[in-house]
Amino acid sequence: MNYTPVAFIQNLSTPEIVMIGCVILLFFGAKRLPELVRSLGKSVGEFNRAKAGIEEDFRSAMDVKDIDNKPRPQEAKAPAESA
Repeated sequence: MNYTPVAFIQNLSTPEIVMIGCVILLFFGAKRLPELVRSLGKSVGEFNRAKAGIEEDFRSAMDVKDIDNKPRPQEAKAPAESA
């Protein structure tokens, strides 16, 4: 399993994670927990879409090629039209 640690999570063991889960369950209750997780997922998805949009804006503003140095589809030149 290849997993990248986030902040302090790398120092938590299983019992500590279970304890944190129990405290969250006590604070929010079983009825509101699915709603909370769903809204958290939507927020993360919205953040990722915004991040991708900003990256695309930077790439188009800088007019650079992708990481693998292949031209982007917008940069491909169309064949010359006959007059």
